[in-house]
Amino acid sequence: MEDFEFLDGPSEEVAPRLLGCEFAREIDGHMLRGKIVETEAYDQTDAASHSYKGQTPRTAVMFGPSGRLYVYFTYGMHYCMNIVTGGQNHGSAVLIRALEPLEGTEIMINNRGDVSRGGVNLTNGPAKLCQALKIDKTWNGHDLHEPPLQLIVNSPLPQSAIIQTTRVGISQAKAVPWRFYIRDNSFVSKG
Repeated sequence: MEDFEFLDGPSEEVAPRLLGCEFAREIDGHMLRGKIVETEAYDQTDAASHSYKGQTPRTAVMFGPSGRLYVYFTYGMHYCMNIVTGGQNHGSAVLIRALEPLEGTEIMINNRGDVSRGGVNLTNGPAKLCQALKIDKTWNGHDLHEPPLQLIVNSPLPQSAIIQTTRVGISQAKAVPWRFYIRDNSFVSKG
């Protein structure tokens, strides 16, 4: 089990390294676990990043210590979670775009509010996985060393298992190839 030191690196290096790592979330005595299968990197030098225009009350967590959650609300209805990277005073984070459920799938389905949302559609998008794990703005700034939501660092995946491409659903810096996902994983949001 590795420590979080690698999270101090540039987000575009941390994003592929997070693939294969896991989130462990305890809810009412039940464990929910999911493997990270898709990520996107964002940095203060990147026009698509929330931190691009500097630190604001909304983005302050992105400029804090690595290994914290940066959670934001989007489209007036969805939460998305990011892992802060780059170290203190550098605004960067990695968006978690998709998870492969490993444990607590039934609870995740209930959290999504509809049993038809199971299978690959359960956590194959940033808003879906936040619903499944019950992540909202109250988790903004949470230290991922601490329960009830922790990052479990696993061994790095081989480069041959990782696909690198452009990011999804952004209007700025569309050509930047900072999206990473596990090859042939059915829980990836968009191949």
